Amino acid sequence: MRLDRFLSNLPRFNRQEVRQLLTSGRVRVDSQVCRDSHSDVRVFSRVELDAEVLQAGKAARYFMLHKPPGVVSATEHPEHRTVLDLLDEPDTHDLHLAGRLDLNTSGLLLITNDGQWSRRVTAPTGKQPKVYLVDTEDPIDPACIEVFACGLYFRFEDLLTQPAELQILAPRQARLTLYEGRYHQVKRMFGHFQNKVVGLHRLSVGAIQLDDRLSPGQYRTLAAEEIAGFEIN
Repeated sequence: MRLDRFLSNLPRFNRQEVRQLLTSGRVRVDSQVCRDSHSDVRVFSRVELDAEVLQAGKAARYFMLHKPPGVVSATEHPEHRTVLDLLDEPDTHDLHLAGRLDLNTSGLLLITNDGQWSRRVTAPTGKQPKVYLVDTEDPIDPACIEVFACGLYFRFEDLLTQPAELQILAPRQARLTLYEGRYHQVKRMFGHFQNKVVGLHRLSVGAIQLDDRLSPGQYRTLAAEEIAGFEIN
């Protein structure tokens, strides 16, 4: 919400008074004097008028979780344990997932209460690399490398996947870098070669890498530099 609208929504100020407050430098947002009426005020912003706190602002929270297989990527589910059940945090109802992983997929999952930040993480136009470790039932055909790099046609969506990078690590294991997140994309890509994916583990999203000190089911708060990787410059 714009700062002038935030102030105008308070019953004590009309539009002219709001302009005077801003011009006189009496309003601070996050401890900084703010005269710009178009400044963005979020639920996390602290807004002050002189010595009076108009909005305290709530803390933005950002976590990385090492998701184990068998836990569903949802805030609630009637049958399975959810990723939020793994967090020993207050007010988990305020949290949501910045992207998802299939039930039997493990690895890095990002959780936050910051909707703008999570939209940047998951934006299809963001082209943030997502790196996976893939285990297959049969040996991986080296032809996958070129085909994945050129893109695969998905008939159901009538689209061509974005170029993906495949590095074969062992006969039945590879590292795959995607720049999008289509429905069951990895399984469908290998399924094009009649090769079943038997294990899928996400290593990173953008510059955020899964902390190798986290065991499955463990989590930690994101560092400031990790959060900044998805903030607006």
